[in-house]
Amino acid sequence: MRGLTAAPARILQGVYAPSVDNLIAQLARLPGIGQRTAQRLTFHLLKASAEEANALADAIREVKERIGFCERCFNLAEGPLCTICADARRDPALICVVEDPSDVIALERTHEYRGLYHVLGGALSPIDGVDPEHLRIAELLERVRDGAVTEVLLATNPTMTGEATAAFIADRLRDRTRVTRLASGLPVGGDLEYADEVTLGRALAGRRDM
Repeated sequence: MRGLTAAPARILQGVYAPSVDNLIAQLARLPGIGQRTAQRLTFHLLKASAEEANALADAIREVKERIGFCERCFNLAEGPLCTICADARRDPALICVVEDPSDVIALERTHEYRGLYHVLGGALSPIDGVDPEHLRIAELLERVRDGAVTEVLLATNPTMTGEATAAFIADRLRDRTRVTRLASGLPVGGDLEYADEVTLGRALAGRRDM
């Protein structure tokens, strides 16, 4: 039995060229990409034209060279300010606090929000070593300091870490400005019988007039 388990490893060793193995390994490091998916992507790139492969490589290189963080809200930006902070039509008195830049994209898709953002860079998680000083909470408090901000909307994720982050920030902003929390409840198209107690409770607490 010992020989049977060792044989496949010897057979597979050196099947791909080192450069192919390296590409598979690098792709497998991406979130949500396992070994098999990395292999499929690698084979796809090998079959693609040189122009397609080089376009992907150039796009990765360009985004790493040109994209940084907005100096005001810490969203992704190609210059000192992101496109949202640079837009004079946005309401500077309203700040929506999110965990990551991807959350900004999700909220912008709704076309319902016209204020500014503040990206924390994560959520509080002492067990993982993420404390307040590791997030951009101090920068948020500084933005609210002059009194021009009339409302801070906390849109952290409805998880244990997201809720703890929202509570921590709310406690420090309560006497400075209005603090609101993004409502959570039943999804459109969902059935009551499949909703958990927490979701139903929040849906009840967030009910509104019709």
